[in-house]
Amino acid sequence: MSYKRIKWFILWTPSLTIALWEYLRHTILLPYVSMELGNWLTPVIVMTVTATLVIKLFQMLEETNDSLQQAKSAKAAFMEREQLARELHDGISQSLFLLSVKLDKLEHAKDNEQVMETAHQLRRTVRHVYDDVRQSIASLRSEPTRTDVQWMQAVREMADELRRGGLDAQLDWRLGDSLLSSKEKVELLAIVREAMLNVQKHAHAAQLIVQAVPDEAAEGTGFHCTIADDGVGARVEQLTAKGRFGVRMMRDRAEAMGWQFQVRSQEELGQGTIVEVIKEAGQR
Repeated sequence: MSYKRIKWFILWTPSLTIALWEYLRHTILLPYVSMELGNWLTPVIVMTVTATLVIKLFQMLEETNDSLQQAKSAKAAFMEREQLARELHDGISQSLFLLSVKLDKLEHAKDNEQVMETAHQLRRTVRHVYDDVRQSIASLRSEPTRTDVQWMQAVREMADELRRGGLDAQLDWRLGDSLLSSKEKVELLAIVREAMLNVQKHAHAAQLIVQAVPDEAAEGTGFHCTIADDGVGARVEQLTAKGRFGVRMMRDRAEAMGWQFQVRSQEELGQGTIVEVIKEAGQR
């Protein structure tokens, strides 16, 4: 039985019980049951039905609710695993493949200078893999979907992490907590975090600026969020190529919410990459 149907049964059972009892009492039992006795029997019958049928329905409701919560937890775990798989595929697996290529190159190196250069590249790649693994572990430990705490804390912590890595990460966040729903907060945070991770992994940037401002023309119902860096940039077809899950994931999340999403690269800006997420007026 569905959750909604059980709730309706719980709601209507006492009323239907009284209605049925009163009908039987006045049409069949009236010659045998006095009015005073009938009045005393009414609460007894309702309590009896409540103690049997309704309590059973409440147990079914609790079991159904537990099943729904387990399904929700399983879905959340699956989404986390899918996100981790994307990060592993797009970051760590590619770095490990690059390591194997450089090891092959090291085996065939013929002079000491070439060996030193390849060793330096290997060390840099290992450091990159280490950063990817550490960030993946941090993402698993964090709770980006919680909205009962200050919801931008995750982004601030990510910015602090990037600063410790040498990237000048600046935040200009002017969206109030009340502007977005819980679902919108979760989705926007996921997009911003993914964009920041992409800058850390691929952009070779010196500066990152994350800005989110309300859309005044939208009378407080819209916003404009940008994540911009001064890195090497990339063509749009490279960013959306097969196997590059980051941009595709951000685009899918934005489109699912009805937001506009675009990525502009250095071919249009001259330097770096900018990710834009826009919610127009009237969108829900």
